[in-house]
Amino acid sequence: MKDVKVLGSGCKRCEQTAAMITAEAARLGVEIRLEKVTDYAAIAAYGIASTPGIVVDGRVVHAGGLPKPDAIAGWLG
Repeated sequence: MKDVKVLGSGCKRCEQTAAMITAEAARLGVEIRLEKVTDYAAIAAYGIASTPGIVVDGRVVHAGGLPKPDAIAGWLG
């Protein structure tokens, strides 16, 4: 199981990012545990200045803007 965190304020892009990750995980048949992190101190602790940020298994893989579907597949694969 992959541990995935979407870091952001809960804005439309953050929600869309979470939905994209969930959909891609389902398409790939990968089990994930998705957590939305909205606490600014927790987000800053990851060194994220631009949201949405994505953390997979404790490693920051993306920050700022919507991720590409092929990139999501790579992080979950």
